[in-house]
Amino acid sequence: MSSSAEAGWYRAVEGGVRLRLKVQPKARRQRIDGLAPDPEGVALRVAVAAPPEDGKANAAVIALLADELGVAKAAISVVNGAADRRKLVEIRGNSKVLGAALAALAGAER
Repeated sequence: MSSSAEAGWYRAVEGGVRLRLKVQPKARRQRIDGLAPDPEGVALRVAVAAPPEDGKANAAVIALLADELGVAKAAISVVNGAADRRKLVEIRGNSKVLGAALAALAGAER
């Protein structure tokens, strides 16, 4: 298991992966910005241009993750924290493939 997975920001679950996000709505540009400290350990930092109202930021987070990971938007759901900046997201698919892609995203310079 990679050190990113050991840090606990994502984990394999039946049918996919779950990951912790720290979302910045109303950002100047949309991006995945590496890992950030979180009360539960570490979270993937995600910035989206959408405001945090009427589910717009959640939809933008889902669209950004789907684009970056090459999965359908329908494969991604917010499991916890829909009205919070801290979110738990589930992505359905091959957990090994998704885990490798997430680890690469977290380490990518943006």
